[in-house]
Amino acid sequence: MTNYYCVANHFFAIEAEDPIFPLLSNYLPFQTDELGQTQVFIIHVTSSPLVSPEGWAHVHTDTSDDDMPRIEMYRSEKEWLFLLSMAKDSEIICSLRCSSDWSEVRVAMAPGCERFAVDNAAMLVYAFRTTALNTLLFHSSTVVRKGKGYLFLGHSGTGKSTHSRQWLKAFPDALLLNDDNPVVRLLPDGEIRVYGSPWSGKTACYVNDSAPVGALVQLAQAPENKIERLRMAQAYPYILGSVSGLKILPEAMDAIYESIARLLEACPVYRLECLPNEEAAQLCAQTCLL
Repeated sequence: MTNYYCVANHFFAIEAEDPIFPLLSNYLPFQTDELGQTQVFIIHVTSSPLVSPEGWAHVHTDTSDDDMPRIEMYRSEKEWLFLLSMAKDSEIICSLRCSSDWSEVRVAMAPGCERFAVDNAAMLVYAFRTTALNTLLFHSSTVVRKGKGYLFLGHSGTGKSTHSRQWLKAFPDALLLNDDNPVVRLLPDGEIRVYGSPWSGKTACYVNDSAPVGALVQLAQAPENKIERLRMAQAYPYILGSVSGLKILPEAMDAIYESIARLLEACPVYRLECLPNEEAAQLCAQTCLL
């Protein structure tokens, strides 16, 4: 069985046995019957054993966050192999065998890990495949207010979700668009929009909607609330650190650089040093909405 999905107007497909799809309820708002659209990739969920890395060239191992999956990357002449674990030091439970251009992926997983495997496969491949399409998958919590989207950036544990909740508490017209991985697209007409996605971390917020980007806000915990607008050079490392992609590839980095440059030319970026309180949300909103 094959289901089709549309996230930020990029179409992809997942082919799997029927029992897999009830596990993917977060994808339901993004499911589509528009089968004539060009798909950026297809994922084949298999019952095959995990692929062994023997004979593959090791490229990189990503263990940047202790509470995030470990990703081991390997390459052959024509394919990529990704091996995933649920945490930094745990065993490998999922393998992704990918074509060189990311358009086709075969996923194998340990029993009981189906949702983790398919969810992470789709998110990773989406980020890799759409980098060249003026699209950035962010690590951010994002709210919409007065028709604009506001992305709150920061390392895990900084308080992005908490700050979003303070906006929802302070402003009845504020809506949570995504709490972990929204998508930003730089459209041909110059507009920059942020979209909801099926990937929202621990918060079940799977909203198939979008809004023009109003601002991006880098958060930092502090004993008092203070906000300042950043210059492009100051903002750049924060944006780069918040964007997913295969940054070990020069061509991928070139595409990310280009998209970030366009984003910074069009959208303001602020640094908010704050407490986890409603006053921080009010200060941030008052500044961003000027």
